[in-house]
Amino acid sequence: MLTRPTTLYSRPIRTIPSLALPLALGLLLLLFPPTTLDFAISHLFYSPELGFAGKHSFWLEDIMHERAKQAVITIMVFALLGLIISFVYPPWKKLQLALGYLVLAVSICTAIITPLKVVTGVHCPWDLSEFGGKETYSPLLSSREPTSHPGKCWPAGHSSSGFSFFAVYFLLRDRRPRLAKAALVFAFTLGTALSLGRIMQGAHFLSHSLWTALFDWLIALGCYHLLLYRPAPKRSASANAANRLNVPD
Repeated sequence: MLTRPTTLYSRPIRTIPSLALPLALGLLLLLFPPTTLDFAISHLFYSPELGFAGKHSFWLEDIMHERAKQAVITIMVFALLGLIISFVYPPWKKLQLALGYLVLAVSICTAIITPLKVVTGVHCPWDLSEFGGKETYSPLLSSREPTSHPGKCWPAGHSSSGFSFFAVYFLLRDRRPRLAKAALVFAFTLGTALSLGRIMQGAHFLSHSLWTALFDWLIALGCYHLLLYRPAPKRSASANAANRLNVPD
């Protein structure tokens, strides 16, 4: 059983920016799919003569795709090893909950991608006739045209290598607020860069990565609420606020 720290209460979660806005954005994407914007952005990197500008780029494929994915896997292997060690090495016992949260949140973020791709059957831009492929475009919630090669491109998988690190923000938000904000910026920037790289290669539309960011944020938030969030009792809220001012940053 994971050991829960008892000396620090969590900062209150602001429901509107943390939960309501992401859910509202998801609803808007469902009701008003940004198809025109998706195609306009992808056309910036496509020409009928050469195809997608980044499809055969060494930097985009070998570094930003393969190496970035391997780096995330390596980080998570070390996190899992640390979690296992914490159960048998007493000095690391205090890290159990934090490592358990990180492993759980990032694992769910990455594990849901493949099943969703299989269920939805959405094609990549490079599969579509508008971009030199053979398949017909269909919105997320519409029926698919008959094909022997169902799509496997929604949501975007690779951008989750960056957006899944939203979990680090929640991991740090109660003890290291400034570092947590830096982690949030890093996760968003990395996820955005990886998303752009795959758009340039024709592997995804922008909206595919927006969905991934939403899923990863909500998963990280949900796991945080389940494992790490410790609201202060009302009678000691003022004392907790005073104590929090003394927590080193």
